[in-house]
Amino acid sequence: MDDRDEPWMLGLHSDTGYLLYRLGLRSGQLFNAALQESGLRLRHYALLRYLATVEGALQRELSSRLGYDPSAIVGLVDDLARLGLVERRPAPGDRRSRIVVLTDAGRGFLKDTDRTSRRVTDGLLAPLSEDERTVLHGLLRRVAEPDG
Repeated sequence: MDDRDEPWMLGLHSDTGYLLYRLGLRSGQLFNAALQESGLRLRHYALLRYLATVEGALQRELSSRLGYDPSAIVGLVDDLARLGLVERRPAPGDRRSRIVVLTDAGRGFLKDTDRTSRRVTDGLLAPLSEDERTVLHGLLRRVAEPDG
């Protein structure tokens, strides 16, 4: 049964917050399906992508930067470490703390996964022109990162 023309559905589709939620769900489902073969999920990819931009990060930094619960970060890092994509090392200047660092295998995995990410994004945004995609990206960044 297709509910798209039902009054209650039309009301939901006038709510930008709901549309963003639906877009996030759809994007996550498509991305997770594309990653399924590797055994990883979008949350793993986000963690790897962040680590590719830094020399290493404390788990609490990963939690705050990615917006994930600290207990979830532990499991994600454990998953990635088991696969050899990240490793925990002593933090410079504080041997009691450990930082999470992307390995060479993690960098290679990201290169392959980045191609997958582009395919998923291209499929998701197929109805939009290149200019519309650029505008959407800019608007989403402004909303998602209001502090800069």
